[in-house]
Amino acid sequence: MPYRIPERLETERLILRTFREADWRDLHTYYSDPECTRYTVGKPLSEGGTWRTMAGMMGHWLLRGYGPYAVEERGTGRVIGPVGLWYPVDWPEPEIKWALARDCWGRGYALEAAVAVREMARVSLPGLHLISFIQAENSTSIALAERMGATFEKVLPFRGGEWCLYRHQR
Repeated sequence: MPYRIPERLETERLILRTFREADWRDLHTYYSDPECTRYTVGKPLSEGGTWRTMAGMMGHWLLRGYGPYAVEERGTGRVIGPVGLWYPVDWPEPEIKWALARDCWGRGYALEAAVAVREMARVSLPGLHLISFIQAENSTSIALAERMGATFEKVLPFRGGEWCLYRHQR
């Protein structure tokens, strides 16, 4: 099945591309950090857990025709996290996801990457309605969704907690 979206996007400071096997090492900076994973996978992962999580994101591309990108800093070539389209079977709708290593927080990278993904999706998948599905306690991600212009729609019970559904405008 061919991919339904471009395999590579570029912004001023970032390259968003499909994952490569070696990317798991850089991703482990994010997935091994308890603060980073508190609102996503819920706990730090082992190296094997990081590898399996990345393999799942790669598989998402094959199953859905789209998926999260590996976000690479232009200056360093380091993969700092995944940002892109995400729609696991238990999610309410397709979403724009973002998750970056802690040393990249506060630099505008998540906003830059997420806006690029949203704009690409408008062109490549014009019928796709996108959300961001965020744990209610994750005020930083909620603020980013709001900065992108997403609007709060509702709170849903999910995986033993409350999650907020924010809708991105088409």
